[in-house]
Amino acid sequence: MQNRGNWEMLSEKFIERLIWLCGISSILFVFGIFFFVFREGAGFLFDGFNAKEFFTSIEWYPTSQNHVRYGALALIAGTFSVTLVSMAIAVPFGLGAAIYISEFCSPKVKEVLKITIELLAAIPSVVWGFIGLTIMNQLIIELFNAPIGLTVLNGGLILALMSVPIIVSIGEDALKAVPDSYREASLALGATRWQTIYRVLLPAAKNGLLAAALLGVGRAVGETMAVLMATGHSIRIPTSLLEPVRTLTATIAAELGEAPMHSEHYQVLFIIGILLFTITFVVNLVADLAVRGIRNQAS
Repeated sequence: MQNRGNWEMLSEKFIERLIWLCGISSILFVFGIFFFVFREGAGFLFDGFNAKEFFTSIEWYPTSQNHVRYGALALIAGTFSVTLVSMAIAVPFGLGAAIYISEFCSPKVKEVLKITIELLAAIPSVVWGFIGLTIMNQLIIELFNAPIGLTVLNGGLILALMSVPIIVSIGEDALKAVPDSYREASLALGATRWQTIYRVLLPAAKNGLLAAALLGVGRAVGETMAVLMATGHSIRIPTSLLEPVRTLTATIAAELGEAPMHSEHYQVLFIIGILLFTITFVVNLVADLAVRGIRNQAS
């Protein structure tokens, strides 16, 4: 019996150490990725990089023989335009679906909807890009009489469909975190179910719902293949939803394979990677702080 107890104690310590190692390794992997991206772009970043041109110019001519220009303003504008369109679609639908799953549907319907949403999240991004390239392209041309369907609207719709599962999942968890006593007290005071949701549940779960929206933003900003295939890949600042654009991620995916190793063009693409890493880090950090806020309120 004593040997068995010692064996169980050793097994428990081993499992604890393994879990600790897994947690530490994830942190090390993140810092390792950032170190690699920063190392590849640091040479040009600190020697010859023109930050003013990079952030204020729309002229992106990295392979010009006479006058090389690295203006990423149009790429940044394209990224944020597609992201804003996707969030304008995904946030209302995602939070609405989260409210319905959490407060209205029966257990059987809830299981079916959750499985369907998980299937949406499992679809590869290249498949979403193919849908945008073939189906959505033709629909936009026919519905809006546009010359091309690979536009900001196309990319925004595809990214919205890709972001909805994250928003629904986190939003439902935030609504579940609201104590049942809040619902019971509201209904006992004579409020309807919709009044309870609008006046009680949404304010109580606002941090978690904000986190859901921010994680959706992070998903949209970091997407590559779908926007590469669905947005037209044209370097311009969009003035309407029916214009093609190019995003930061699509630029890296399209040009990194053609750029000579350790050239200025190669290093600028990694500087774009640093910018993307910083954006997604800030978005996820804000989302994490929002989740911590909802947990502290619940406790």
